Amino acid sequence: MAERKRPRQTRERIVETSLSLFNRDGAPHVTTADIASEMNISPGNLYYHFRNKNEIIAELYAAFEQRLDALLAAPEGRVAGIEDLWLFLHLLFEAMWDFRFLYRDLDEILSRDRRLAARFRRFVGRGTRTMLELCRSMVSGGTMHATEPQIAALSENAVVIATFWMSYQKLVAAPATVVVNVFNLDRAAYQVLSLIAPFVRGSDRLLIDQLGRDYIR
Repeated sequence: MAERKRPRQTRERIVETSLSLFNRDGAPHVTTADIASEMNISPGNLYYHFRNKNEIIAELYAAFEQRLDALLAAPEGRVAGIEDLWLFLHLLFEAMWDFRFLYRDLDEILSRDRRLAARFRRFVGRGTRTMLELCRSMVSGGTMHATEPQIAALSENAVVIATFWMSYQKLVAAPATVVVNVFNLDRAAYQVLSLIAPFVRGSDRLLIDQLGRDYIR
């Protein structure tokens, strides 16, 4: 007999509905009343679980961090390669897309919650360190040829691009693309990878070029 799925609790539904509305309309444009109306529950029922919208956003951010927790660690016991970096970038951008409201209205969201802003700064720092360790691993394995100051700058630049890529793509995209919220994960990943390319030689550089031909349209 198939096991029955546990019914979703109201708190879970609030979080799921909020994520959907925030991603669709932007968190600044969605109120707790909108969320309650979408769920067909009373505002009082929602406030029983969350005192305000900031608490919902904080819970969603915690889920985002948890999803990326294992990813933000360089491979242990072996040196990293271009494939590791490509996979890392794809998984990172997939998670960012699933929680895209955070990045679409980043300044406004963080300005309303100092604790969340501090958490996000730590997250950015961790992402920079992960990128740094991946680059160091590739240098030690002979994939990259770069100095410590160079990979430090590369790591910071990669995080800057990753953090603001959605805003940039929205800025330069055709209006119809913006309307349907299309996000090119391959383009985003390759854009970061292109920072590494000048420091890579031989077959690994050919792999980067091949990834560009295969995935970038």
